[in-house]
Amino acid sequence: MTRPKKLFIKTYGCQMNVYDSERMAEAMGGQGYVETDTPDDADMILLNTCHIREKAAEKVYSELGRYRGLKEDRPDLKIGVAGCVAQAEGQEIMRRQPLVDLVVGPQSYHRLPDLLARTGNGARALDTDFPEEDKFEALKGRGKAKRGPTAFLTVQEGCDKFCAFCVVPYTRGAEVSRPAARVLDEARDLVERGVREITLLGQNVNAYHGHDKGLAGLIRELARVDGLERIRFTTSHPNDMDDELIAAHGDCDKLMPYLHLPVQAGSDRILKRMNRHHTAESYLRVIERLRDARPDLHLSGDFIVGFPEETEEDFRDTMALVEEVKYGSAFSFKYSERPGTPAAERAQVSEADKDDRLQRLQALLGRQQRELQDAMVGREVGVLFEKVGRHPGQMVGKSDYLHAVHVDGYGLAPGDLRRVRITSSGPNSLRGTLV
Repeated sequence: MTRPKKLFIKTYGCQMNVYDSERMAEAMGGQGYVETDTPDDADMILLNTCHIREKAAEKVYSELGRYRGLKEDRPDLKIGVAGCVAQAEGQEIMRRQPLVDLVVGPQSYHRLPDLLARTGNGARALDTDFPEEDKFEALKGRGKAKRGPTAFLTVQEGCDKFCAFCVVPYTRGAEVSRPAARVLDEARDLVERGVREITLLGQNVNAYHGHDKGLAGLIRELARVDGLERIRFTTSHPNDMDDELIAAHGDCDKLMPYLHLPVQAGSDRILKRMNRHHTAESYLRVIERLRDARPDLHLSGDFIVGFPEETEEDFRDTMALVEEVKYGSAFSFKYSERPGTPAAERAQVSEADKDDRLQRLQALLGRQQRELQDAMVGREVGVLFEKVGRHPGQMVGKSDYLHAVHVDGYGLAPGDLRRVRITSSGPNSLRGTLV
């Protein structure tokens, strides 16, 4: 009996890359590949890359260097680079790393089997086009394997905002939305395979226009899918948080009371230099309207400190905004240059100032997160259980507000959705008892 070919995928970055990796695995599954969790016995290695974080490309080259020995021992091993670094630096990757057999951008990964077929006899393949065909349609017919209780579902890709620090418009292209009917079909398929919670993904997901009533219209239709119990979405832009979507947070029971809404900075001067097209005040007014619609809404955000030309006064404006909003969680980073973006050409803030500001911001965000988490003690929440805990009889799940919750409950299984009373708060999770 022939041994099945093995595929190892290493995924960097955002949830959209996780989703893309799943689809690439499905595409290669049609070619007889099964996934493995180690590169050591793989017949094909794929790095699905992200260009957002600092020194993203160099990290990819470093990872590729680790596979040199594997390639020398097994010349038939295929190595590919996919994702946003592939899109941005495809030719350079091919030049610098002869061990790479193929490079494919995030809009072309449905062509992966064809690219692989072109790599025989020492040939190499590169595809970083923005094809007209719908990659999701090209890959439909995914297998019917059982899924865990939660899943990502990409509904929108690309961005037209051109923030001065961001490479997404160059690596993912212009904003494109999947038709609502196709999203609904995929959601129903996921539910049939055991999924009870879906997170809708997009680089700018609330700019979704595949439904005549936008993202809110899609959410309301998804809420009518039997068996789908929870809906979330990420990542959003404040300028696209329209009236319908705000209203959905108040009247759609399946839309969870957690929202990731990046602001990046609290200084209007820096926001303008970032090309964000909103002000601190307009962002705060959006938050106010959201909390009017859903008073218990937990907010998450993104912050960049040390953006070019940021002063201490600008940074204090960011701290003031954080104090006013009170975030349940957040992601904060030091600014790092992205070649080809406008911000990379400007006067840079010193690393010492970046470090100092990041420490102060993260201390404030950490206090807020802990205060809001501690405030959950005594409350009753819904918890969707996902996996077995570390101790016998313990299960771990996510609350409506995306907190990790540990419960001692024999008889529970992944996929169970139960009411839980929170009894204590730990450093990064909650503990509760079944109601």
